[in-house]
Amino acid sequence: MPDSTFLDSTELVLNMGPQHPSTHGVLRVILKLDGEKVLGTECVIGYLHRGVEKIAENRTYAQFNPYVDRMDYVAAISNGLGYCLAVEKMLNVEAPPRAQAIRVILTELNRIASHLLWLGTHALDIGAITPVFYCLREREEALKIFEKYCGARLTTHAFRIGGLLYETYDGFEQDIRDFCAMFVPHVDEYEELLTNNRIWIGRLKDVGILNADECKEFGVTGPVLRAAGVKWDLRKAQPYSGYEKYDFEIPTRQNGDTYDRYIVRMQEMRQSVRIMQQAVEAIPEGPIMGKVGKVIKPPVGEAYVSIEAPKGELGYYVVSDGSTQPYRVRVRPPCFVNLQALDRMIRGGLVADVVAVIGTLDIVLGEIDR
Repeated sequence: MPDSTFLDSTELVLNMGPQHPSTHGVLRVILKLDGEKVLGTECVIGYLHRGVEKIAENRTYAQFNPYVDRMDYVAAISNGLGYCLAVEKMLNVEAPPRAQAIRVILTELNRIASHLLWLGTHALDIGAITPVFYCLREREEALKIFEKYCGARLTTHAFRIGGLLYETYDGFEQDIRDFCAMFVPHVDEYEELLTNNRIWIGRLKDVGILNADECKEFGVTGPVLRAAGVKWDLRKAQPYSGYEKYDFEIPTRQNGDTYDRYIVRMQEMRQSVRIMQQAVEAIPEGPIMGKVGKVIKPPVGEAYVSIEAPKGELGYYVVSDGSTQPYRVRVRPPCFVNLQALDRMIRGGLVADVVAVIGTLDIVLGEIDR
């Protein structure tokens, strides 16, 4: 028998999840605690694994397209765009200008919808109940546009390899204009509730700090990286789908804490509106599909394409052996990579901070487990 009993021990190992509501999905975090202080963590993933990348090897390129919508199911349109761009690169095909403009509008609307769900649930985790009702109210208007366009609200399969399947519906442009005009005052409303709220500041300031060097060390991208002062956004750094035509800013902060990540995402929603307002006034006439055969059969080769998804860099590596099915598909999901930094961010913090930091990473387990 050891001299010290369990009750004398200063350390406690505690399971948080996988059923815990604040882990934003089936994430299990093993916490090593000294009272309320976090000494270390270990993330256990895989509870939602569906073998998406392996499924790709047994489907045609077009058949696999809807599967990617089910990874980050809060930002399905971004998932679809990245995959389509990767296959288009292998085919040496570019979507027509009209399709590119519509893709940009829908992708930015999807970014707003994703950030709204993040803001509502993050505030709920911290203890603020009102914002989730406000955020879901505006998100509903975005989902209505998706539903009118392609019939789906969540796993929105909007794009096809080579462009678009659906032409815009009557009134699409006006719906986008109305959404933009309606949405910006509501962002002010969210900020009025939270930005200078002393409880909100007390829970988020100097919590979960990840500086620029640590972000680079872990490969962290998206709002988490920009909140640490790194001005890196693939829409500017490696433009795709005509993003170079639009005038917008890359919001950054300096402290790399949970509060700064909140501010960056709030500013990103304003910039998305700015992009949509420019794109909707400049949708050119013309076809919505490039010259892609009915049977998609890329030449032997490989391609990697990454886009700026709402949560960070989303990359697709596709290998072709010359057949109608991909030889290999590998996804580089931002949530999976960003989650690596969780231990560094919350070590030395309190148990309550774990909830705040998981929320500020904005993870979706469907993308982590795939």
